[in-house]
Parts: sequence; C-alpha cells; structure tokens
Amino acid sequence: MLIEYPEYLAHRKWMSRALELAQAAGDAGEVPVGAVIIDSLGNLLAEGENRKERDKDPTAHAEILALRAAAKTLQDWHLNQCTLYVTLEPCPMCAGAIIHARLGLLVYGVDDTKTGAIRTVTNLPDSAASNHHLQVLGGILESACRQQLQAWFATLRHRRN
Repeated sequence: MLIEYPEYLAHRKWMSRALELAQAAGDAGEVPVGAVIIDSLGNLLAEGENRKERDKDPTAHAEILALRAAAKTLQDWHLNQCTLYVTLEPCPMCAGAIIHARLGLLVYGVDDTKTGAIRTVTNLPDSAASNHHLQVLGGILESACRQQLQAWFATLRHRRN
C-alpha cells in the first residue's frame, strides 16, 4: 500500500496547477511551461506561464514572471520562505533569478536535457557562482510534465511538415 504524505500531496496539487498554466501557454503557441509560487503557509502568491512569443520578450519565462509577481505581492525580493513549482527544470537565466531571489525551495517536474541549469546540464545552485543554498526537489508529476512537452513539440513538428 502506497502512503502519500501531506507534503507530497501538496507538491502534486501545486504542480498540477503549474501543468494547467503550461497547457494555457502551449495553447497560446508558447513552449508549455507553467510556474506557481506559494508562501510558507501554502497560500498561492503568484503564477506564470511562458510568454516569450506573446510579449516579444526573451526573459518572459514562466519562472521569471512568477518571481516578479511574487516579489511584487510581498513587496520584497527575498523569497526565502517561498516554494516555486515549475513543470520544466529551469534554464540558466531562470536558475540565476531563483538563486538571487533566495528562494526557499524549488520543485520541478521534468529534467531539461538541453538547458537544465539545476542539475541536468549544469548545477548553478551548487556552483561557486551561487551565493545561496537552494533546496531542490525534482520529478514531481514527471511523467505528466514530460508528456505535455513531448506532445506539444510533436504537434509543432507535424505543423511544420
């Protein structure tokens, strides 16, 4: 019998919301990545979804948008009591922003074998360049996150052919 602990159930809940945001991004023609930030009490602070194409902004990644919104909500850029849920392992830009925000915990769905900067391609949080120890939990709803990305890219390839 599998026992699911309350913390794990909360991780699944918030990653499910991030997947919904990623779906909305994908439906809008963006790479489907969604992000959610909660506070230490488990309250929703901010959400983000990829908006690079819509905003014509190379920094409009889901994580960056969620970090900006959370900082604005808290009126503080120190997010050390917060948890960020994101469907895909953050890239170097997002990893840097997460580190500089002093994020308490990063939870992500699936590794990014091309640009993952948390542990797959490089490990910015544990590098000498990091001034903050970031706690990381990967693999939450990994299959759903992977399937969503793979289906979106397969559709994109099919449209191009």
